[in-house]
Amino acid sequence: MDLQTLKWTREPKEYHIDKDKVEIVTNPHTDLWQRTYYHFQNDNAPVLQMETEEKYFSFVVKAEFMESHHRFDQCGIVMYLDSENWLKASVEYENEKYQHLGSVVTNQGYSDWATTAIDASVKSMWYRFSRREDDYCVESSTDGIHFQQMRICHMQKGAGKIQFGIYACSPEDSSFKAVFTNMAVTRCQWKAHNGQQPDKSI
Repeated sequence: MDLQTLKWTREPKEYHIDKDKVEIVTNPHTDLWQRTYYHFQNDNAPVLQMETEEKYFSFVVKAEFMESHHRFDQCGIVMYLDSENWLKASVEYENEKYQHLGSVVTNQGYSDWATTAIDASVKSMWYRFSRREDDYCVESSTDGIHFQQMRICHMQKGAGKIQFGIYACSPEDSSFKAVFTNMAVTRCQWKAHNGQQPDKSI
């Protein structure tokens, strides 16, 4: 991947990009969230993405967050289409004991949040983001080899040309350095479904 071709949505104040690594220093009070439960709309996190019309592919990246230390510090993958249609997956710092490995899907201006608790000692995570037309699969891995499904979702604006990549943010009064490496786009690793047949009566 040529990282120099990636484009910013909301460029952070401090970052570094070379041939095989991206470093982002988060700005305080930056986040992505739309309405649900909290009622607020936060849409100011820096997002670095590429663009494609390819309907079947997978995107892999390793995110390291050794410096995350404050509640809600987070970094990971994103597909940001516009302010009301996007998805993200990340490890979100909570406290000295645990963090949230989770994903958010936002369709037509409403976000959801699905999480599982992981130990606070985890300071890196691999992600694999796969597309099959306008359906998407997000997976995570601690070693970059064995991936586990986090979520399958449909995106209302996920057909045709899309943008996807990485993000990092600090929703509260915090800042940390997120490091992204091993970025690659491959053939779709999310295989076509070959299980039960659909109910013809529906």
